Amino acid sequence: MSAAEGPLVVGVDSSTQSTKVLVVDAATGQVVASGQAPHTVSSGDGRESDPRQWWDALCAALQQCGEAAHEAAAVSIAGQQHGLVTLDAQGVPVRPALLWNDVRSAPQARRLVEELGGPKVWAQRTGSVPGASFTVTKWAWLAEHEPEAARSTAAVRLPHDYLTQHLTGEGTTDRGDASGTGWWASTTEAYDEETLAHVELDPALLPRVVRPGEVAGTVRDSHDLPFSKGTLVAAGTGDNAAAALGLGLRPGTPVLSLGTSGTVYAVSRHRSADPTGTVAGFADARGDWLPLACTLNCTLAVDRVASLLGRDREAVESGTSVTLLPYLDGERTPNLPNASGLLHGLRHDTTPGQLLQAAYDGAVHALLGALDLVLDQDADRTTPLLLIGGGARGTAWQQTVRRLSGRPVQIPEARELVALGAAAQAAGLLTGEDPAAVARRWRTADGPVLEAVERDEATLNRISGVLSDAAPLLERGTRTP
Repeated sequence: MSAAEGPLVVGVDSSTQSTKVLVVDAATGQVVASGQAPHTVSSGDGRESDPRQWWDALCAALQQCGEAAHEAAAVSIAGQQHGLVTLDAQGVPVRPALLWNDVRSAPQARRLVEELGGPKVWAQRTGSVPGASFTVTKWAWLAEHEPEAARSTAAVRLPHDYLTQHLTGEGTTDRGDASGTGWWASTTEAYDEETLAHVELDPALLPRVVRPGEVAGTVRDSHDLPFSKGTLVAAGTGDNAAAALGLGLRPGTPVLSLGTSGTVYAVSRHRSADPTGTVAGFADARGDWLPLACTLNCTLAVDRVASLLGRDREAVESGTSVTLLPYLDGERTPNLPNASGLLHGLRHDTTPGQLLQAAYDGAVHALLGALDLVLDQDADRTTPLLLIGGGARGTAWQQTVRRLSGRPVQIPEARELVALGAAAQAAGLLTGEDPAAVARRWRTADGPVLEAVERDEATLNRISGVLSDAAPLLERGTRTP
């Protein structure tokens, strides 16, 4: 391990598929140690994980970091958003967590929107119109389908809350992750009593919302992690808010993240309230706002198409008029929770490489369609689009985003931006700095810029036309009752 110039901090990214840990020099941003361990997610109609495996994965990843983790002065945990974690009176999970990409609560989402005033009222109150991803809809689904589990629940947590509580013994969350529940009002920055009463959720079961810059607690001694007792624990946050910290985002800079899900977002000084539900008006982890649009189908869906075709994910070919909407898990943007994949325009001369390129185009289309809604009206449209996430290193993803956006595209060289954002939040506890300023000091957003090319309007219009024409089919889906 290289000698550190400043104190060491730990940043954690507990994502859908794995937990990643970075030990970072708070002075320079140098990563001095890292670790990673996998999770499992159920298949079928539901998407569930046992929260206890997240803790086991965190332990395993930290052990890989060796002595560096023991020397850390502060730690922060970022995690996948929206997931419903239900705990009994002893803090043991009542059942597996319902994850963000579990769409079984789509009927409850529609019903909640209607029963509490409609989309405009929801957007004004919470900043978002809840879909099946939101935690409030998952609680409503649980209460309806597994009432005994709901009655046995003594605490409700989000994934990052669950891990933070294991460290500190205290139930806490932050405004960024709380804003994705559907029961936190962006107008008041507090839990919404009317919503909670409507879904019969006692607010006493919810964690305390820790303010930006506030210490959530300290590491207790009743655990098996290589932290010193008394190590500071930051509030943590959701994965997208952490990535925004990790990039040191300033208002007006757009981000497109290519992971299990696809997201596009930007920091804003203004609270968002989109009644169409396309943009979720999330809070960020600093005190500003993070309007965001999310798709369920991104890198995994395109990789699945590549696998079905027997091709490498980079083996794309241009020159096609085929349209592929890769909605393999239903979809969130557009809001089509029952949809499946759709292929249109197949010809005798269509090649496998062209089909694969069509999958890329379909995955990127919805995200870019939401980009203008995410950005403030006065944002500079020539600002490079920051491309992050697992797909950002792929040439096919880079060129597809570049061609369909018509914008310059910048690929930050720093990796694991969610964990880096958590580390910057932990460093801010020690230095008193804004975590985004810490990340800018670490120069995490530096990277090559691909120049803008002419926007491929023909492809965008073709996909939009197919999506519009096929709407009834996509809304009906293929699931049997």
